Amino acid sequence: MAPVKILIAGGFGVGKTTLVETISEIEPLRTEERLTAAGVGVDDLDGIESKAVTTVAMDFGRLTLADAGVVLYLFGTPGQERFWFMWDDLLAGALGALVLVDTRRLDRSFPAIDFFESRGLPFVVGANCFHGEQPYTAEEIAAALHLRDPATPVLLLDARARADARDALLALLDVLIGSADAA
Repeated sequence: MAPVKILIAGGFGVGKTTLVETISEIEPLRTEERLTAAGVGVDDLDGIESKAVTTVAMDFGRLTLADAGVVLYLFGTPGQERFWFMWDDLLAGALGALVLVDTRRLDRSFPAIDFFESRGLPFVVGANCFHGEQPYTAEEIAAALHLRDPATPVLLLDARARADARDALLALLDVLIGSADAA
């Protein structure tokens, strides 16, 4: 089985931990801590007021795709800006990323998109459908994100649905295979 390191990235509160927990075949490693008064004025909870915990280092999960002969090692990045310094370390050895976005707070997606575009790491965008609904089409989301490469896939998904998480990771693998074939 070929090991493949994948980052699950995005802004604060977009569903990265949830997606890793949903798809991982092992008990995922989580580094979540309760939000405290120390984050007041630092962490923007606008639109996610019920959020009580946050990732402070990374999440880690694993998914074996036996038919493809691949083991995906999933590294969920921390979403808060004060923890972004870890992203470059997590990037080492990664072949691609699934960037989750929340269209209720799309402006907070640009730093993650910019990070991967500036480093040339292939990625797909997953627009997490909170409460089971998404008021925008994939095309509208792609246009709003101003993706450098218009061929970057934008998928609608529910991070709580295993099939959606699997489909997003398979779409990323398709992008990675396409990149390898073009090289």
